[in-house]
Amino acid sequence: MKPSRIVLRALSMALATGLASTALAQPMVSLGSAVYIEHTGAGANTRSLQPADRLSRGDRVITVVTWSRPRGNGGFTVTNPLPRAIAYQDSAHDDEQVSIDGGRTWGHLGDLRIGARLATAEDVTHVRWRVSPQTAAQGRGNIAYSGIVR
Repeated sequence: MKPSRIVLRALSMALATGLASTALAQPMVSLGSAVYIEHTGAGANTRSLQPADRLSRGDRVITVVTWSRPRGNGGFTVTNPLPRAIAYQDSAHDDEQVSIDGGRTWGHLGDLRIGARLATAEDVTHVRWRVSPQTAAQGRGNIAYSGIVR
C-alpha cells in the first residue's frame, strides 16, 4: 500500500470513529463526511475541490462533515479526531474548539498551552463543534475544516 493511501485510509478511519461515537451518543443525529483536495489554479483567486482518492505531503485537504437530524430537540456536539498525518489549519465556523491532548481538554487555539508555549495548529489532535438548538432545528447542516498532509 502506498503511503498516500495509508494516510487517506487513516483519515477515513479517524473520521468514521469520531463520527460514529457522536452518532451513538445522539442516536437522532446522522453524520457523514467527505474529504477533498483543494487545488489552486493559475490565478490566485481560482480554487477547486476534487474528491480525495490519494493524498501527498503538502496537500491541503478540506473535510466536510454533514449532519442531519429529522427530529429531536436541543443541540448536540460533533467531535472529530485528526489523523497524525494531517495538520489542522482552520474551520469554516468560528466557534470550533480544539484539543491538543487527545480530547481530554478543550479550548480555542491561541488559549491552549503546551508547557510554556502557546499551542499551534500543528498540535491539534481533535476538533469539535457544538450545534446550537436553533441550528439543529433546521434539520441538516455542514461543517468544514481544512488541514495539510504532513
